[in-house]
Amino acid sequence: MSAHQRNAAGLPAGAPVREERPAPAAEAPHTKAASRLPDLFWKVFVWGGMAFFLLNVLLLIATVGVNSIATRWFGTPLPQGFTLHWYAQAWRDFQLSSVLWVTFEVVGSVVLLSIALGVPAAYALARAQFPGKRFAMLVFLLPLMVPPVTYGIPMATAMYQVGLAGTLPGVILANLVPALPFVILVMTPFIEQIDPNLESAARIFGANTLRYFRYVLLPLLVPGMLAAGLLVLVRTIGMFELTFFTAGPDTQTLVVALYYAVFSTGVRAPQSIDAMAMIYMAITLAWVLVALQFVSPTQLVSRVKEQR
Repeated sequence: MSAHQRNAAGLPAGAPVREERPAPAAEAPHTKAASRLPDLFWKVFVWGGMAFFLLNVLLLIATVGVNSIATRWFGTPLPQGFTLHWYAQAWRDFQLSSVLWVTFEVVGSVVLLSIALGVPAAYALARAQFPGKRFAMLVFLLPLMVPPVTYGIPMATAMYQVGLAGTLPGVILANLVPALPFVILVMTPFIEQIDPNLESAARIFGANTLRYFRYVLLPLLVPGMLAAGLLVLVRTIGMFELTFFTAGPDTQTLVVALYYAVFSTGVRAPQSIDAMAMIYMAITLAWVLVALQFVSPTQLVSRVKEQR
């Protein structure tokens, strides 16, 4: 803009002038609709696929549940009658009282041992800096990254040679192999969030290692230990491969007993097997719901640190 034009517009000589640009042309409605079609198609495809998958899972579970209380169900949309007799028969025929007790012993021992051994290991990995730390972490997490069958068969062979296979300590030791790295994986983010200066402050005020662990560190670690213990509990209840390779007739957990009920020789009523499957599913689902109340699944894939 020239000086004459500035004076005519009433602007000072040095004032900046905004150049007016023509407004962009409005996009045609049919162009907007065409650009939204791929996004709409993708959303419908994803949500439709998820709904179809969930519907199939619910129908499968409903079929097993209905058959477990059916008197007879053959060739008709619904059973001819309903009864709870099959649950009592499954409890008696498959000796579920002893199976559940063995499951409780195995799961409880694995949870306690994995917490007792995994928390110190996670603390060392979170605090200490040493050559080969990444390699040590890789070794700890290796049982979680490879299928249990790959190391389960050699481990079971070694246990049979030393006489541990078929015993309760052998089953506990086999389930401890993937449970211990799982505790380390869950506990490391919790420990990394704790300020290391707390230990220095506790030392200044005269606290020894035991008092620091009991009064400072342990209360901060309780939420992580509870979350790790619940997740290990659910994982151990569903651990089939390692338990199947190392369990004996008297050391079968519920999931292994269910497998033998389905595939072992003999004639068994399908309703009693379905009743046993519903018992197993109810126990596992109950503990999963309890675990989700104390831990978020995102804590397993992300490590949150405070920005200082």
